[in-house]
Amino acid sequence: MTEATPALRRARALQTGLIILLFFATALNYLDRQVLSLLKPTLQAEFKWSDSDFAILGSASQFAAAGALLFVGWFVDRFGVRLAFAFAVVIWSLAGMAHAASSTVAGFMIARVILIVAESVNTPAAVKAAALYMPIERRSMCIGVFNTASNIGAILAPLLIPLLAGAFGWHAAFIITGALGFVWLAFWMPVTKHLVPIVQADSGIEKPNVSWGEMVRDRRTWAVAIAKMLTDQVWWFLLFWTPDMFTKVFKLSQSEIGYPTAIVYVMAALGALTSGWLFPKLLARGYSVNRSRKTSMLLYACLILPIPLALQANSPWIAAVIIGLALFAHQGFSTNIFGMTADIVPARNVGSVIAFGAVFGNLAGMSIIQFTGYALDSGIGYWPMFAMASVAYLLALAWIHFMLPIIRPTSETA
Repeated sequence: MTEATPALRRARALQTGLIILLFFATALNYLDRQVLSLLKPTLQAEFKWSDSDFAILGSASQFAAAGALLFVGWFVDRFGVRLAFAFAVVIWSLAGMAHAASSTVAGFMIARVILIVAESVNTPAAVKAAALYMPIERRSMCIGVFNTASNIGAILAPLLIPLLAGAFGWHAAFIITGALGFVWLAFWMPVTKHLVPIVQADSGIEKPNVSWGEMVRDRRTWAVAIAKMLTDQVWWFLLFWTPDMFTKVFKLSQSEIGYPTAIVYVMAALGALTSGWLFPKLLARGYSVNRSRKTSMLLYACLILPIPLALQANSPWIAAVIIGLALFAHQGFSTNIFGMTADIVPARNVGSVIAFGAVFGNLAGMSIIQFTGYALDSGIGYWPMFAMASVAYLLALAWIHFMLPIIRPTSETA
């Protein structure tokens, strides 16, 4: 027993290091994504874009991500988390910096598409890493932490990007944020070299065979995919359009939108953290995995119901709290979807199932982003999207319960 203690401590230290690296990778992922949205007023004035032009940038990148995700799961499962993640961060960092050289909608679209395609590796790789390297009692915490990071990136972006653009110009905002990926890479390669999988080998040498036919016939795959479709559209809509909503509805300037937007994503970050805490807490009270997951999801689905009230608020700060509560709920719900996937899907297929679900989520995101541009140019406003967001999570939970009346971890079904 005494000889095993140093090895156990080393394993847990490496797991903690992995959690930290996944956190920062995801934060950088969403920091890079937000730059374009936050610079919309500046870029729109300089290049004379319409709302529909801006929507095209968003929907085209979502469509490209959906197409890429058909292969991302295979890519991650075949080449392993370590190499796949490193390659993706290099590509998305270069693409983020390439925005600075663009001067047309087409140029921004090419850079944006490459950025989003590379960034689509992040979630399948991160969830697969949790499934491979984390014991079940730490897995939800790991997923909750890196899911929180998406909000940290979205919090930092509205606080930093307007300042960088104001001090050094909009080109510098893209260059500086893109370059941060190479700093992360300097830590990723040496730390992950020593990780030992808990479930199975995960390397570029041992390549698991993923059967797509078997995967798409599995009810578990469709439970994840349709739930992602219903809920991810809300995330992509709010991530892409929230800064613009504060400008249009509350008449805030480029320099003023940062603080209410940051409030939104602070609350979203708390949602991911609470989910990582709530699920194991319910397990500890004797709840089954099925009851713990679905109870958590129901709680978060109810919290998002008031989101349409944000458009009736008489202050951007009240609106920010209401939208923040909605994203608090989204991140809590989303963390449970990821955790459920890691629990119920064999580890060799986790990356592929997450990627398959993300295809549906990105296609739904593309549709709602494009529809929002049409609704704004047509004078309809934001209300249809907020109404859809309010009921999406209850529908997703109903679908999961229909497809999986009882959620059973793979350790119980083996």
